[in-house]
Amino acid sequence: MASDVDTAPLVGRADTMAALRSALLDDVAPGQTAAVFLTGESGVGKTRLLAEAAERLRAAGALVLTGACLDIGDASPLHPLRQALRRLDADLTEARTSSAVRGLLQVFDEETPGPDGAGALLERVSRGLHLVAGGRPLVLVLDDLQWVDRSTRQLLLYLLAGLGDLQLSVLAAIRAESLQGAHPLRRVLTELRRLRSVRVVDLAPLDRAGTDELAAAIVGAPLAPEAADQLWQRSGGNPFVVEELARDLRDGHDGLSDTLREVFLARVDALPQPAHAVVHAVAAGVEPVEHWLLAQVVRLPEDQLIEAVREAVAHRLLVGADDGYRLRHRLVAEVLAHELLPAERAALHRRYAEALTSATAELHQARLAHHWRLAGEPARALPAAMAAAREAERLHGYAEAHRHWSAALTLATTPPAVLPDGGRPEPVEADRAELLTHAAESAHHCGEHARALALLEELAADPAGPPTCALHIRRARYLAAAGRSAPAEAEYRRVLAAADCTPRERATAAARLAELLLHLGRYAEAGDQAREALRLAADVEGTASEVVLASSALGFSEAYLEDPDAGLAVMREALDIAERSGRPEDVACAYLHLAELLTGPLNILEEGVVVARRGAERVAELGLGRTWETRLLAIATNGLFRVGQWAEAEKVVAAALRHRPSGADAVELLLARCRLSVGYGDVEASDRDLEAVATVLAGGGARHVLPMLILRAGLAMWQGRHDLARQAVQRGLTESRSDDVIVLATLAWHGLRAEAEASASRTVEVDPNAVRRLREVVDRVAAKSGKAGAPVRYVADGFLALCAAELSRLDDGRGDPELWARAAVEWDRRNHPYPAAYSRLRQAEALFGRRSRLATAGKLLRQAHGTAQALGALPLSEEIRTLAGRARVALDEGPAVVRPAPRPRAAAAEAPTVDELVVLTAREREVLAAVAEGLTNREIGQRLFISERTIGVHVSHIFDKLQVRTRVQASAIFLRNRAD
Repeated sequence: MASDVDTAPLVGRADTMAALRSALLDDVAPGQTAAVFLTGESGVGKTRLLAEAAERLRAAGALVLTGACLDIGDASPLHPLRQALRRLDADLTEARTSSAVRGLLQVFDEETPGPDGAGALLERVSRGLHLVAGGRPLVLVLDDLQWVDRSTRQLLLYLLAGLGDLQLSVLAAIRAESLQGAHPLRRVLTELRRLRSVRVVDLAPLDRAGTDELAAAIVGAPLAPEAADQLWQRSGGNPFVVEELARDLRDGHDGLSDTLREVFLARVDALPQPAHAVVHAVAAGVEPVEHWLLAQVVRLPEDQLIEAVREAVAHRLLVGADDGYRLRHRLVAEVLAHELLPAERAALHRRYAEALTSATAELHQARLAHHWRLAGEPARALPAAMAAAREAERLHGYAEAHRHWSAALTLATTPPAVLPDGGRPEPVEADRAELLTHAAESAHHCGEHARALALLEELAADPAGPPTCALHIRRARYLAAAGRSAPAEAEYRRVLAAADCTPRERATAAARLAELLLHLGRYAEAGDQAREALRLAADVEGTASEVVLASSALGFSEAYLEDPDAGLAVMREALDIAERSGRPEDVACAYLHLAELLTGPLNILEEGVVVARRGAERVAELGLGRTWETRLLAIATNGLFRVGQWAEAEKVVAAALRHRPSGADAVELLLARCRLSVGYGDVEASDRDLEAVATVLAGGGARHVLPMLILRAGLAMWQGRHDLARQAVQRGLTESRSDDVIVLATLAWHGLRAEAEASASRTVEVDPNAVRRLREVVDRVAAKSGKAGAPVRYVADGFLALCAAELSRLDDGRGDPELWARAAVEWDRRNHPYPAAYSRLRQAEALFGRRSRLATAGKLLRQAHGTAQALGALPLSEEIRTLAGRARVALDEGPAVVRPAPRPRAAAAEAPTVDELVVLTAREREVLAAVAEGLTNREIGQRLFISERTIGVHVSHIFDKLQVRTRVQASAIFLRNRAD
């Protein structure tokens, strides 16, 4: 099973190649011998590795002879060496060496080794090889050594024993599954392993990264995550199988190729009958198949069963572990599924189901449902599937629960089949409305929003389905999760306007509508709706969830519009209520709103990031990883971006993307990643994310439109497309219904910046109407922010300072350096390095335009450049360098700025190789754990019975020892090492 070396690259073998060169050439002294025997299953890449190693050894100055053994035993003595010499003779041009090669070939033709002449022949061959080598290191490369003839085997032993007089190395490949029983090579390898100069290397399959790399090289592009996962599971990292499957993907072939089918069938057919039965049984089972279960299915005596399993393992078809047996390649199950008659397959699954049912241990309901279904008895499979779904829900495994509820739905509609004995199975009885209800809810919880809506429509058409108001509430929840805000709001309002809805339904609709309005930035409406929801909930028993939702919305509204401290107190109380209720979605919602408030309007970024990451960890424990955890990690990413920790933000967003979110959850994460990509100047990645967001928002999603348009405007400006930036901003001003003055101020800044830069670059004409409209927005933001809470005014004032400075560029074409200096100071105070660096760039530009304070301008440019370089903000760095070049300012003066390492675009955060907390004392670890929970020094002191001043000293020591500056950085190190 050699790979196609013309098209498939060698991947994942760099360490092996280096070790081969060292063992066969670099570490072999003149007159010494060495050998490396590569063992491995068929298709693992032994032949390809031999070819690549031979080429590299030739390039290093060795004389390499390559040959392969034939599967015809001793019928062709010394065949691989003869073959290698003939190949060498055909390639040689030097007369002297060619003569030595032909002389050695003539020895083979003249003499046939017999019992008496074998020693003499080996001596003559050894001398002949010495002449052929001509003083160079000689490497003999042999493939398929499992078929080696006796003469060649004796020659290898003779040469490796050092009885010759040449520097010789042997590199040979052996198919591991062929070394069974009393194979003569097994004994030889056992003896050779004792020699220091001999190594036996078992070539393992590729790891996941190598598999993905090889598949991408063949297909021509990285595989989609689902396709990559499936290929990895099916191939087990075997390079030959990876190549075949990848070619099928590339060429659009469905099913399994005939090549792979025949290869695996041949390997299974080569097994003795008991081992053959064992492999068929494991292929039909749910891995891992425990030994006791396999024994009841194949029904062999214990000693025969163990021997059969041993044979299957030795032939590299099964893998044994403490928890049971697995197929080495899942493809074997696909191949064998078509080799059994339907009655044979049903009988196997029936035996599995009966064995699981009769087991005294706890039932494996999911496996039981699987086997009864494939045995053709849906009535017996359905209760097991429902039990498995409920167990998954109990453990908050919503993705698994959805899979089981979907299977139960299928079973409920499966027509009865004829059993192998000719009888009829029991009829299936199920409450279809109940199944649809559970399937839709589990789909919603695990992020399959489109599927949840489709199932809900089926439920609405079922006569036994829930009442109309309950359906409206569910549909609204699913629509909101899918990012379709407008129809979701309409559904909630239908409930509140309906006369036949219950008080409980009204309270639920009011609370959820308050939450939705909050997400849409309509804070005053959200607060009013939250108060109404709390009033309605007060008269209804068991409305903890409604109280949590309404309190979170009310607290956010009050913190934004009126009193931040009072609002925060309400939100923290909502989190306490949620934790006491224990309902996962309530806990997630409370954490989400608290983190959003802290990292957004209140600008308490460090605490907000810690709360977001702690909340993400908590909801992951509750089984909401794909939905709420991703949203919380998106909030953490945005907070880290604002404080300039872009590298850490990228690790967080990469970890969140592993959940493959959908709907609004995916939009949150894509916008967070796009924010980083725009800052980095990665145009292609930014465009890709914005297109994906626009696609998801096609069905609605007003909440995300403004952030998307702001990013599109920012990206267009770095591309010099000021007309596109203007269009994005004007669309945002037209579509916005948000009360969020911070978002509006950000949008206004981008609009004014686009007009100012269009004027400076003279690429497009300034639009007076657009500028007039933007001035009106700035005035409106100033008026609105004056009525908001102090923290909101604080953040909005920073953007208003940028707007005033941009307007000065429009007014005189140069800009007011004092206004830009004020903007820089404002953003320094807020710990936002990116807009601060941008402001210094513009301040320097304004000073150069006025030809005043040139030394100060140069200092500002160097300071801005250092910040941009540390962030990795390439477009900003380029603009600074362009201005520095025009002004003849050397940016390398002053302290050296270290560039960040290249960014791993999709890499997950790696765990530290050492415990970074080892430098802390036990008490400092306790303090740091509390810091990571988001507690203040006073709260930590109350918990640990230490004064607040002492806690401050501990925190300072922690910062010094961990070499960090903020509580966010310290908390990140704590969470990373605790996860380890």
